[in-house]
Amino acid sequence: MTGTAPRKGGRWIEQWDPEDETFWKESGERTARRNLLYSVLSEHIGFSIWSLWSVMVLFMGPQYGIDPAGKFFLIATATFVGAVVRVPYTFAVARFGGRNWTVVSALLLLAPTVAALVVMEPGTSYGTFLAVAALTGVGGGNFASSMTNINAFFPLRKKGWALGLNAGGGNIGVPVVQLVALLVIGTAGAGHPRLLLAAYVPLIVIAAALAALRMDNLAPVRNDTGAVREALREPHTWIMAFLYIGTFGSFIGYSFAFGLVLQTQFGRTPLQAASLTFVGPLLGSLIRPVGGALADRLGGARITLATFVAMAAATGVVILASVQESLPVFLVGFVCLFVLSGLGNGSTYKMIPGIFQAKALARGMTGEDAAAYGRRLSGASMGLIGAVGALGGLGINLVFREAFASSGSGTAAFVTFLGCYAVCCAVTWAVYLRRPAATPLPAAGETVKPQLTSV
Repeated sequence: MTGTAPRKGGRWIEQWDPEDETFWKESGERTARRNLLYSVLSEHIGFSIWSLWSVMVLFMGPQYGIDPAGKFFLIATATFVGAVVRVPYTFAVARFGGRNWTVVSALLLLAPTVAALVVMEPGTSYGTFLAVAALTGVGGGNFASSMTNINAFFPLRKKGWALGLNAGGGNIGVPVVQLVALLVIGTAGAGHPRLLLAAYVPLIVIAAALAALRMDNLAPVRNDTGAVREALREPHTWIMAFLYIGTFGSFIGYSFAFGLVLQTQFGRTPLQAASLTFVGPLLGSLIRPVGGALADRLGGARITLATFVAMAAATGVVILASVQESLPVFLVGFVCLFVLSGLGNGSTYKMIPGIFQAKALARGMTGEDAAAYGRRLSGASMGLIGAVGALGGLGINLVFREAFASSGSGTAAFVTFLGCYAVCCAVTWAVYLRRPAATPLPAAGETVKPQLTSV
């Protein structure tokens, strides 16, 4: 993997070939792991800021004059902007360099944090709150640029683990900000949201400084408009985007809405809601690397299908608990949804490079040509898939908003989600696992031409 023109200034690496095992063992792995570490830190802070309004609404008591539907729309606004900015953030890595853009994207997090510090008090107009919630969307963009960057650092055989760890470490930013909110509410009370916001300002600066000092830019990573156009025309890009709606859309949508659902449907106080809200996102984040590792070993499509089947079953439990108004059963089912969505996040993202690698091999490409094609198309598609997947979180919050506005309960919303998981199961099986009846299975040890069913 070689660059066409050297880039000057900053920490640029001109040659990078992670598929070369000698290079990987001698220096590549050490460099890739170092960049992964600081990428996780920056993305972690980004997720915390993106999910900021999932906890800000817990601080907004009756004196703010905003009903539950209005609060759901605040968090939906943050979700929507975070999904949209993922597309330009994906291409920013190749344009400016992974290290350089990590620094810039981290510093951009100061804008929504400082803005919230200024306006977070009763009497502020709803329109102002909406504008500040929209600003937090820049934190959602960090995921796309971080994943695109780390995808280029690691060989195909390590991508499931690396992307899972990168995304999981970032996702943990959601429960962490919820834990900080719990600490603030439990010690200072629900009237002091600025304490939480002030805590994040120095953390943002530290993340940006460490990225500047310790990360690298890969000169061979270039924006390829031809690859983008090809990815847009590729049906698998949109199929995987749909499946990612089911996994990551569920994770981020539920993460943003969980506390508000507990307050609205089960009458929990801000402190009671905050003491429960973080558990699901934390477990879902921690298990995401496991989903990637299992996909590396057993195949991403198999893990993804099993995940959707289990998510449908867990949703059934949540519906039953919602109808019976049983908080303990509801919590068990909801936390299971978080864990399963985390597993599915890791397995679906592992599928992306595997799909395009398999397509290259099916076209007769071999060696570095096949690897380069896989990197080219998977890199171009990841931002699009991540953006569309994040829109699933918007859908979840809008469905919740409508359900609570019309009936005061989330039951109808969960029935809708159950139907979506059933469709995801059917799509995963039909596209990536179904084999023609006449196709014989290979004998043990037999070498066969790679197919998409191997992803």
